[in-house]
Amino acid sequence: MSKNVIRLKFVCLFLAFLSATLCARAQWAPLVTDKDAAARIAWWRDAKFGLFMHWGVYSIPARGEWVQWSEQIPVDEYAKLAERFNPDKFDPDAWAALAKQAGMKYTVLTARHHDGFALFDDPGSNFTSMKSAAHRDFVADYVKAVRKAGLHAGLYYSPLDWRYPGFFFPGIYRPSAEELRAQYHRQLNQLASNYGKIDILWFDGGGGDWLGFGGVTFQDGWHARPKDQRYSGTFSWKDDEAVSNLRKLQPSIILNDRTDAAADFRSREGDGALGDFENRFPWELCTTITDGPWGYDPTAKVKSLDQLIRLLVSAVGRDGNFILNVGPRPDGQIDPPQAQRLREIGAWLAKYGQSIYATRGGPYLPGDFGVSTYRGNTIYLHILNPAGTTLVLPALPAKIQSCSALTGGDASCQQNDAGVTVTLNGNPAAIDTIVALTLASPAAEIGTIPTPVTTRAVKP
Repeated sequence: MSKNVIRLKFVCLFLAFLSATLCARAQWAPLVTDKDAAARIAWWRDAKFGLFMHWGVYSIPARGEWVQWSEQIPVDEYAKLAERFNPDKFDPDAWAALAKQAGMKYTVLTARHHDGFALFDDPGSNFTSMKSAAHRDFVADYVKAVRKAGLHAGLYYSPLDWRYPGFFFPGIYRPSAEELRAQYHRQLNQLASNYGKIDILWFDGGGGDWLGFGGVTFQDGWHARPKDQRYSGTFSWKDDEAVSNLRKLQPSIILNDRTDAAADFRSREGDGALGDFENRFPWELCTTITDGPWGYDPTAKVKSLDQLIRLLVSAVGRDGNFILNVGPRPDGQIDPPQAQRLREIGAWLAKYGQSIYATRGGPYLPGDFGVSTYRGNTIYLHILNPAGTTLVLPALPAKIQSCSALTGGDASCQQNDAGVTVTLNGNPAAIDTIVALTLASPAAEIGTIPTPVTTRAVKP
């Protein structure tokens, strides 16, 4: 066996190892600075909660959206899944209705994931839903249904496509890399032109951080490209050109930060990426409703209502949004256990949504007690970790006029220069004990206030 063959096999194994960390790698594209930026994203910041849907031919093997890569299924073999993709129970109106029942205000569907299969019509590609057994443009039906339901419609798109060796080695496979880039620009133009108003374009797998799949170099042996180093070769996605055209076609669209073009909001991925409070720019936590992959996996356990409510509240209390993913089945239906959990979240929001929607995080920063949100003259204390019936918080530079417990029982407040003491009485056990403080002045006039944080873990 030649040294080159040995090296190539090592590279392939090494890239497979790298892929496990790439899916969680955050992109840090510049943020938009135009005069319309704040107005463009205002509805999204008020919406707070959205539905993510990862769906494609990978739902057939039902081992997640990365099944082709993780199991190294040859491109030609994987492409045969399109011959079996004919979801006879696909009902986008049911998807939209479920999103509304869950209290969600926007939705994002994977128009095309890393495997390259497009859920829309692209005459320039043979790997689309129009050329599958279904012969159907699912993006068209989805956007129509979401719009009809009064929700905001979003699409996920990955410039990355595993079928192109030019993505992995854009230097030596330049024609392939350029063909991949042409597909990216063409398909983005089609998504922006053929489906009416699109509110969100959720990029993934793009930009210089991903290009080359983390990258390998050969200098005194094979080495991974360090995580803090971007691709430095001569190939470019030409993201600015693609996104500039997108914004011309969809002037009000908002974009995340997983390309190199200026973004409207930042993405945090996974439960463990909840992170710190951040009110300097818009951001969103995305995660799955199950403990498994983003695409359909019938063996994946659905997370508890307690865990999901805590994630939602904790994201909003950190001044972010929360988008929760489901992986529809091959027949197009959302798995009943996942659908049921969404309805349970919706039932909670129907009672307590006033403390979530159209709020901002703070003024009390996340701490041992939980988080806070505010709107108008009201601060909502979300007590996620009660320690007895009394909560003592730092002083509040505004007069409290009234205090009440939204989740049952009573709450009383005492305020002085030393702090605020909240006393609970007869409050039932709750995932989130919510206390509303009505102030004599707008809460937005108060700066952020640190609260005690010990070394113990604070849920979630």
